Amino acid sequence: MLLRNLGLHNAQLSVLFVGDRAMRTLNRRYRGIDRPTDVLSFSLREGEFASIRPDVLGDIVISIPVAARRAAAAGRPLAREIDLLLIHGLLHLLGYDHERGGKDAAVMRKKEAALLRRLAA
Repeated sequence: MLLRNLGLHNAQLSVLFVGDRAMRTLNRRYRGIDRPTDVLSFSLREGEFASIRPDVLGDIVISIPVAARRAAAAGRPLAREIDLLLIHGLLHLLGYDHERGGKDAAVMRKKEAALLRRLAA
């Protein structure tokens, strides 16, 4: 449904749910940060081989323990937190980047909120 809402009718992606240990390993290896994080995205639309399968967006990895802690802290259901993380990861695959700050962060947050509303409808 998310892909369809974004006009990506033929797009594919993979989603992997992991624990803290696996997420910490991935975060350390690919971002140099030695702790688990909530979500990581690995784009297949960038780099030397991006044109081979442009319909394959990439991989989203979500840590269930981190998501559970965040959901509890925010007072929302775990399923809703996972929806948020899935949307966040998907937008990263599509080139959105809140880490640049300013306008980029605001645009991404607005898009996240719109997709979350559509998903909840």
